[in-house]
Amino acid sequence: MGEQRPEELTPASQPAVSGDEPWTHDFSTAARQQREQKQEARRERSQTLKAKAYDKVPNKLKNATDLQVRFRTGVVYTAVTVLGVLAGNIPMTLMLMVVAAICAGELFYMLRKDARLPNEVLGIIGAMLYPLSVYFLGLAGALCVSILLMLALIVWYVFWHRARISDVSVSFFGATYTGLLLCGLILIRGSLPAPWGGVMVLLVFLSVWANDSFAYLVGSKLGRHKLAPRISPKKSWEGFFAGLVGSAVFWVVMTFVPGVTMGVGQAILFGLVCGLMSVLGDLCESRIKRNLGFKDSGTIMPGHGGLLDRCDSLFLASVTAAILLIAGGCIPVSVFF
Repeated sequence: MGEQRPEELTPASQPAVSGDEPWTHDFSTAARQQREQKQEARRERSQTLKAKAYDKVPNKLKNATDLQVRFRTGVVYTAVTVLGVLAGNIPMTLMLMVVAAICAGELFYMLRKDARLPNEVLGIIGAMLYPLSVYFLGLAGALCVSILLMLALIVWYVFWHRARISDVSVSFFGATYTGLLLCGLILIRGSLPAPWGGVMVLLVFLSVWANDSFAYLVGSKLGRHKLAPRISPKKSWEGFFAGLVGSAVFWVVMTFVPGVTMGVGQAILFGLVCGLMSVLGDLCESRIKRNLGFKDSGTIMPGHGGLLDRCDSLFLASVTAAILLIAGGCIPVSVFF
C-alpha cells in the first residue's frame, strides 16, 4: 500500500547511473583529455631520451641488426646477473628486489591498459619487500609481507571508492607473481656457504637459460608441431623436449656442488620438472600479454622487450627449484631462519 510502482518513480527517486558515482570508472571529457595529454608527454620524453642515448652511441654500433641488438642486450643481462649472483648475499638480494620492482611495474602498466586500476605503489613495494623479508626472516618474512600487503590493499579498497575488488586482486597478484616467486633463489643461496650457494643459484639461472636456448634453437630448425598455438604460436613440441634436456643437463651439474646431496637420476627428474615449470611460466606471461593486447611487456631490454619477458620463465622455475631441493633433502636449509 502506498508503494510506487517502478514506472511511477520520479527522477529524483530513480537510482543514478552517471559516471560521477564512486563505483563507476567513467571519466569526463576533460579528465580523459588531460590523461591523454600526460601519456603523450611521457611518450615524448621517452623518445627524447632515446634520441639522446642514440646520439652518444659509437657509429660502429649504430644500425645494428635485430640479432646483433638481441645478442648485445643478452650479454649485458647475463653479465649483470652473474655478477649480482656471485657478489654475495646482499648484492643478490638487492638485484632481485630491483628485478621484482621493474617486472611488477611492467605488469601493472599492461593491466592499466586493460582498464584495470591496480595500486602500483603498494604492489611494487610489496614485490620488493618479498626478497628482503625472506633474506632476513625466511618464509616467516614472506608471510608477514603478504599479510601487511593485504591489509594495506583492504584499506585502500575501502577508502578509495573507484577501486574494485578485481583491482585489489591484480595488485596482490602482481606483487606475489614478480616478488614472492623469486624468493626461492634466496632460500637456495642461504643453504650453502660461499661461494657454493651462489653457484647453485647460478646453475638454476643456467638451467632456465638452457631451457629457453635449446627450445629456440631446436624449435626454429626442427619444430613442426605447435605446443600452444593460441598462446605462443612459435613454440613447438620439438623445442619443448629439447628445452627439458638443456634444463636437466645443468641439474646434473648441481650434483657436483659441495654440500648438495642429490643423485644423477634425482637431478634429471628435478631438471625435467623445473624445465616444465619454466615453460609454464613462459606461457603464463604470454597468455597475460595476449589477453591485454601487448607484444612485449616493455622496452627496457632492446631486442628482448621488457624485463618481465626475460624473467617469465625464472619465476616458477626458482620457486620450483627451491621446493624440490628442500623437500628432496638435497640442501641443508631451514625455511624459517
